[in-house]
Amino acid sequence: MVEDRGEGELLEQPDVADIELVKVLHALGDPTRLHLLGVYANGGRYDCSSERLGVAHLHKSTVSHHMRIMRQAGITSTRVVGRNRYVRLRRADLDARFPGLVDTLVRAMGTGDGPAAGN
Repeated sequence: MVEDRGEGELLEQPDVADIELVKVLHALGDPTRLHLLGVYANGGRYDCSSERLGVAHLHKSTVSHHMRIMRQAGITSTRVVGRNRYVRLRRADLDARFPGLVDTLVRAMGTGDGPAAGN
């Protein structure tokens, strides 16, 4: 996890009103992306290190593909700072569109250390 200072360019992502449940659920239907949701659920900002994300067995281009799918579905946002990319869960946006969805998914996975972990 990396400290978020808000610098850098935010990559294109859907507006909150344009996030569709079908696209979110389709994106999270992949086990790797569901795993990444669990990683991102604590609210931090992460670089694209496959080791730190727990997907070291995947090729870098495959990890990038999963991150792009999640961003295009509106699940995450990606900020480019120099040559680095930092990803974070769009938790507030998802909670506004689909209340309880993220907590339910994280609780079902048995991961996370946010509100879902204690409930």
